[in-house]
Amino acid sequence: MSEQRDLPLAGTSAVVTGGGSGIGLECARRLVRDGASVVLTGRTAERLDAGAADLAGDLAGGARVVSAVGDTTDEDAVAAAVAAADELAPLSFAVASAGRGGLGPIVTTPLEEWTDVLATNATGTFLLFKHAGAAIARNGGGSMVAISSIAAAVTHPYMGPYCVSKAAIDALVRQTADELGRAGVRVNSVRPGIVDTDLVSMIMDDEQVMDSYLTNMPVSRTGHVDDVAAAVRFLLGPESGWVTGTSLSVDGGHHLRRGPDFEPAARAFFGDDAVAGLVPPHGTD
Repeated sequence: MSEQRDLPLAGTSAVVTGGGSGIGLECARRLVRDGASVVLTGRTAERLDAGAADLAGDLAGGARVVSAVGDTTDEDAVAAAVAAADELAPLSFAVASAGRGGLGPIVTTPLEEWTDVLATNATGTFLLFKHAGAAIARNGGGSMVAISSIAAAVTHPYMGPYCVSKAAIDALVRQTADELGRAGVRVNSVRPGIVDTDLVSMIMDDEQVMDSYLTNMPVSRTGHVDDVAAAVRFLLGPESGWVTGTSLSVDGGHHLRRGPDFEPAARAFFGDDAVAGLVPPHGTD
């Protein structure tokens, strides 16, 4: 009985997309520490294996970690990862952490870039919710959390596809929460601000852009992966049993003000005419 209290997620499993590093890996750490077995998914076997090895010292209560290589936009791969988790223990949790960014004015954004960002971020989340949601419902209920972004709450000029993809995730969260609540499945998202990960290393190296981030944060500091993972773990577990369909900002209050200023970087990469909207769409291929 005491072990169950100490390990509230014992006897369950989870699938975490983008789980080999960064926010996804830290979310997995929170899960295995509380007794859940986890399937880490991602495109790179080496990164997943390194992530699994990193979690070895955090496993508790018989929890296991398994890697499943696959692209988040590949439905068969997502379905296989969900099935693998359900074989470890009844699937109760899912974290949609895989994602990608991008920079560029709308008028210079190639269709291929737009499609790829939307596919990775929005469609990847949809596929996880589709397959994990059905499995969790069959198992009697649980929780799913998507990693959204402050970019869903406030505009980020020159990051159009990314902003739209994250807003789509939050809309998908509300829709799925409404549909699956009757099956005991809760669905929420976390909206991180800028967090120190490999994904944003180039942004953090730009002093002018970083100043614009920090100036617009009431709690003015860069986030850490544990800031986000703690919120995800809360939304996954029994502590948040009456919370669904919400998007929780974890950003130092950045959402209260305005988005970051990427204009200097956009001018440097794409030119003044592109920033001014003077580049005709047909000339962007």
